[in-house]
Amino acid sequence: MITQQAFNAALLSLLMQKTFTTTIFLLVLNIAIAQNNYEIQVYSSPTQAKGSTMFELHSNFTFRGEKYIIDGVHPSYHALHETLEITHGICENFEIGFYLFTNYTNPYGFKLLGTHIRPRVSIPEKWHWPVGVSLSAEIGYQSREYSTDSWNVEIRPIIDKQFNHLYVSFNPAFGIGIKGSKDHTPAFEPNIKTSYGFNKVAIGLEYYGSLGQLDQVAKISQQNHALFAVVDLSIDPRWEINGGPGWGLTKATDAFVFKVIVGRRISWKK
Repeated sequence: MITQQAFNAALLSLLMQKTFTTTIFLLVLNIAIAQNNYEIQVYSSPTQAKGSTMFELHSNFTFRGEKYIIDGVHPSYHALHETLEITHGICENFEIGFYLFTNYTNPYGFKLLGTHIRPRVSIPEKWHWPVGVSLSAEIGYQSREYSTDSWNVEIRPIIDKQFNHLYVSFNPAFGIGIKGSKDHTPAFEPNIKTSYGFNKVAIGLEYYGSLGQLDQVAKISQQNHALFAVVDLSIDPRWEINGGPGWGLTKATDAFVFKVIVGRRISWKK
């Protein structure tokens, strides 16, 4: 016969297990829904030239992704993301970028989700550093129905290097939730790109990760990790074209996404 003391101990053990499971579950959700597919890009270090403006349209479609509403955030399955990015060179080595985020997902329809602004400064070439370096700080709003953090900040250092035909860029970004999350600890979101160029075409790989908040790094299976096979076309210096398929490497990541970025540079100088 089970004694009352044994029963109480068993009940306490079960409650502790459920509390632990719930904590892990919520942590996984926080990491999973932190993945935003509105701008899938690894930055290069140069800023826009003074007096020039780059107009970019970021488009991507999630063929296989989250199918359920989690914590009030709409699913990414069969979502079409369109983001307009406008970047203007204010002076040498300093630019300001503006983003407008949109989303179309059946049955929710077309939605304007929010805007971000992004100042960025780069190290002048005349300093003759062995690598290119710049730093951006992005801040803005997104609808709570599509992001757990309605207001957030991203700090993105950018380090890159061109080795003849080989190009490498590393963006160790940090995202900070301002409104929405109770914990404002930065989340580590590294991005890496490597490509090999020939005849105005470059073929490469882009990696996008989100390890979660620095004080709550989860197991690898519970993190976001995606790998894209991309092609960059540089046929005309006024145009930039980047695109390719991407695969989620963990269960917490959208399984298959295809992206295209088309940019047009305009110089206002006569």
